[in-house]
Amino acid sequence: MDKLSFLEVIAAIAVFISLLLAVFLVTVKTERKLENRLFAAFLIINAIDISGLFMHLFIDSYNLKTFKISAYLLVMPPFYLYVNSVCYSDFTLKKKHLLHLIPFIVANLILVPRLYLAEGPAKEYFFNHMWHSPEMFFYQLIGELQFFFYIIGVFMILKKYKKIYLENYTNPNTLLYKWLFQLTIIFLFIHVCIIFKNIIRYTAYNDLFIWLHILAGTSFLLAACWFILKALNYPELFRRIDSTLQPTKDFAETLETENKTDETKKNQIEQLRNFMVEKEPFLNPSLTIQELAHQVGIPVRELSVLINHHINQHFFDFVNEYRVKKAMMILKDSTKKDITVLEILYEVGFNSKSSFHTSFKKYTNQTPTAFRNS
Repeated sequence: MDKLSFLEVIAAIAVFISLLLAVFLVTVKTERKLENRLFAAFLIINAIDISGLFMHLFIDSYNLKTFKISAYLLVMPPFYLYVNSVCYSDFTLKKKHLLHLIPFIVANLILVPRLYLAEGPAKEYFFNHMWHSPEMFFYQLIGELQFFFYIIGVFMILKKYKKIYLENYTNPNTLLYKWLFQLTIIFLFIHVCIIFKNIIRYTAYNDLFIWLHILAGTSFLLAACWFILKALNYPELFRRIDSTLQPTKDFAETLETENKTDETKKNQIEQLRNFMVEKEPFLNPSLTIQELAHQVGIPVRELSVLINHHINQHFFDFVNEYRVKKAMMILKDSTKKDITVLEILYEVGFNSKSSFHTSFKKYTNQTPTAFRNS
C-alpha cells in the first residue's frame, strides 16, 4: 500500500468514527441537547473536511469539491459555540450567531466568477491550478485569521471559566476544564500540521507534503477515538457556571469604596469563621458561594470580596481548608481508626478522591494515610 492509499484509509476510518459519534450525540437522551448537537455539528463538518482526501474516488463535480474545501471555514464556529454552551448553563443560540457564517459566505462568493459560474476547460483549468490563484491565497488568509481568532477566544473563555469557578464553587470540576483545554490543544496541534502542509504545498517536497497530510489525518483519527473513550468513561462530564457571574476583581473596587470600615470587615470575617466552625456548611459537597452567603447573612458580592481579597483565598480553598481540618481530626481519633480514608473524604464534604488528596497534601504536606500513620 502506497502513502496516498494509506492516507485515504486513515481518512475514511476517521470520518466513520466521527459520524458514528455524531449520531450518538444527537440521539442520546440527555438534558444537554444543545452542547451535544453543537459538538455533533463540529464532528460532522470535520468529517466533511477530511473526506476530501478520498472524495475524488466518488465525486467528479468541481463545484462540490471546492464547496467541500470551503467547508473548513465552518469548523471553528461550532467548536467555539460548543465551548460556550458547555461552560455556561444559560447559553442559548441567537440570531447574532449567524454572523459566524460570514467568512464561509465570503470565501464562496469570491469563487463564483472563475469557478462556480465557469464552464468547460476554463473551470477545469482553474480547479487544477486553484491553489496558486489569488482567490485561494485570500481563502487561506481568511482561514488562518479565523482559526486563531477562535482559538484565542476559546482560551479566554476557559480562563474566565476557571477563575469564576474557583471563586464561586467548591470541589471545582477540573475535569471539564482539562477536557476542553486538551481538546483545544489537540486541534491547535493538528492545525499547526496543516499550516506546515500548506506551506510545503508551494515547494518541491512532495513526500514531505504527503507525510504531513498523514500526520494530520492520523492525529484527527486518534482524536476521534479519544472523543469516544471520553464519552464512554465520563458520560456525566460537565458542570457549568452562570454567564452573568463576574470575576471578583471586576466589582471588588466598587464595593471597597462603599462605607465598609476595617472594623466591619473584621467583624464579618469573624462572623464567617465562627459560622464555618459551628454550622459546618462545608459538609455539603456542592456548596456554592451563593448558598453560603444566604446561610451566613452576608450579601454574595461582599462575601466574595471578603474571601478572595481580605482572607486572600479562593472560595474553594477557603472551604476545603475546613474540610481538611475536619478530616485531620477524624484521622487523629484512635477510636475511628477503622474508618477508611475514602469514607472520611465523603464525610467531610469532598466528592472525589483526587481533590481530597490534593487539598490535604496542600495543607499538611502529607497524604491522608501518611498523616494517620504519623
